[in-house]
Amino acid sequence: MLLSRGTSRNHVLDLQLACILAGVAGALNTAAFHAVGFFSANMTGNASALSERAASGEWHSALFFLGIVLIFIIGASVSTAFIHAGQRHGVKDIYAITIFAEAVLMTLLGLCEWFVLSLHRPSVLILGLSFLMGVQNSVVTLISDGRVRTTHISGISTDIGIELGVLFDLLRGKPVTGDAHGYRTKFKLHLLTVLSFVAGGMAGVLIYGKIGTALLFVTAALLLILATGAIFRARTRPERLPTNR
Repeated sequence: MLLSRGTSRNHVLDLQLACILAGVAGALNTAAFHAVGFFSANMTGNASALSERAASGEWHSALFFLGIVLIFIIGASVSTAFIHAGQRHGVKDIYAITIFAEAVLMTLLGLCEWFVLSLHRPSVLILGLSFLMGVQNSVVTLISDGRVRTTHISGISTDIGIELGVLFDLLRGKPVTGDAHGYRTKFKLHLLTVLSFVAGGMAGVLIYGKIGTALLFVTAALLLILATGAIFRARTRPERLPTNR
């Protein structure tokens, strides 16, 4: 799931990656909003809030929303640079290592949440999660050649609408451009990504209500399991990498 890249991946690997990481993103994004009233991965909403606050003259609040957007971009940039450096040095499990790093940073964020002053906790939580969601979205975008996105669903919802239109034409026996089976596969991928994000969001709120900040440690543990499994396979069975991992 975290080893094969681009055209060497199949739709099953993309689907597994999308469902797991969209669930994680949904849980963290929704739980953070439930806890402190800000989204860590919704850059469309944050950019809109930035515009609204700036137009209203609420510059302090506008700068905070700007910070959320910028830190998301920085997370994606750092992740991309790290992955490209790994590829240049022939590190076959660089995507898994990046997810491992995300899990470690998420653990550190959870520890920070316990020790920082309560006044600064919302800012630390949201900016930290925004950076990590940028990291994660960069990983899944690069490894899938843009087929999978997990931290936001605006574009995916548009894709679902397009695919529904194509499938409706197919049901009526109308000719369509492109591969009909490909549209069905993409529709399944995008629909399950959205459902995983929503289900993850519901689970995130419920779990946060029970254990609070420890939700960060739970999601970090899940990412660690996912990443270490891929790293172990890459280091012990490298000959199987090209098609199945």
